[in-house]
Amino acid sequence: MDGELFPRERTEVAPGAVHVPDWLGPERQRELLDACRAWARPPAGLRTVRTPGGGTMTARQVCLGLHWYPYGYARTAVDGDGAPVKPMPGRLAELGREAVTAAYGRPAPESGPDPDGYAYDIALINFYDGDSRMGMHRDAEERSPAPVVSLSLGDTCVFRFGNTASRGRPYQDVLLLSGDLFVFGGPARLAYHGVPRILPGTAPPWLGLTGRLNITLRVGGLGAAPG
Repeated sequence: MDGELFPRERTEVAPGAVHVPDWLGPERQRELLDACRAWARPPAGLRTVRTPGGGTMTARQVCLGLHWYPYGYARTAVDGDGAPVKPMPGRLAELGREAVTAAYGRPAPESGPDPDGYAYDIALINFYDGDSRMGMHRDAEERSPAPVVSLSLGDTCVFRFGNTASRGRPYQDVLLLSGDLFVFGGPARLAYHGVPRILPGTAPPWLGLTGRLNITLRVGGLGAAPG
């Protein structure tokens, strides 16, 4: 990050979980932000996610490739306007593969028809305002063991990365800034994680974003999804 006395370095937070600071440069961040704004428009646009218990998530979400809802996938926005989900862009799938290589220093293992590694086919884009949170949870609806790729835009957040046994300790809190990459796979693939806090007003001024966008890329391995 510009102006820092000591540049932030790549860190293995846990086996299989890697934080790569400043992975996305300013131009790529702006491109992704513009794309997210287009994806967030109806149909199948940005929505408030309602949980089975009747609550709502404070972070709003839009999906690409397949539509996630608690707790499964569909091809239409079943808990939104019912429209078909927008397709997963090829450039975003490629970004997922690049991210895994950047985190691990090698491509992810081959899976399915993609000779270059995992074929990322799902994107969950969450928008957080200053009061938004995300409780501790696991990304467990996918059949593929492919690493989860997380990209941050806008305000800094406290990202809590835990263990695979429970939502409680041990966990580590990591500050994710705009442009940061976080990848978790292997023994960390099913670790609990969440966002207990957003730091409002910390987005880079040149980005033009108030709040935080998190782009999570996954491989479903689901075949023909219901819905």
